[in-house]
Amino acid sequence: MAYEFEFSSVLPYTGMIAEGLGRTVVLTLIGTVFGLALGVIGGACRAWCIQPVSALFRIYVEVIRNTPFLVQLFFIFFGLPAIGVTMNAWTASILAMIINLGAYSTEIVRAGIQATPKGQIEAAASLAMTRFQILRHVVLPPSLGRVWPALCSQIIIMMLGSSVCSQISMEELTFVANFIQSRNFRGFEIYIVVAVLYLVLAVCVRAILMRIGRVCFKGSV
Repeated sequence: MAYEFEFSSVLPYTGMIAEGLGRTVVLTLIGTVFGLALGVIGGACRAWCIQPVSALFRIYVEVIRNTPFLVQLFFIFFGLPAIGVTMNAWTASILAMIINLGAYSTEIVRAGIQATPKGQIEAAASLAMTRFQILRHVVLPPSLGRVWPALCSQIIIMMLGSSVCSQISMEELTFVANFIQSRNFRGFEIYIVVAVLYLVLAVCVRAILMRIGRVCFKGSV
């Protein structure tokens, strides 16, 4: 029996879909900014063996990279209230995305820093630059430029993974799709629309990030 598409059944929910898409974009933006900041700090501490912070970041990275994102999200939203730490779905989703991206970007940034030629560091040290100045002016900019494509890919993965946040009733794009499907029972149509939106969003985000990389890390990206 031939299936008859009825995309018109999705049209009444365009406003809701736009709101869900907007929440996904905001989640991605906040998660990216703070997740990358955490990753840069962690990567620097790990690459330069700054103790005891380096050891703590190593444990953090191993725990996050070897557990599912869904479990991490459930731990924050359902587990932490057991010890008196409660938060709404929005806060829990943002925190989970920051922690997840931070762990993966820590290892990416660490690899970029460790690829810095030792001669550059020695030359900077000979100019009486402090360790922080060497990291800030000599090591970090080219290091981030080397690993920027990998960081962009990880950000895209995080953005697509935000769909998991619908499991704690975070009203992002996937949650909206599930809600619409439960109302009009046109799952095929709504999930096609949502899949296309995720695809377009991923392509646009990657293009924006690569543009940022070319501006901030000229000659490296």
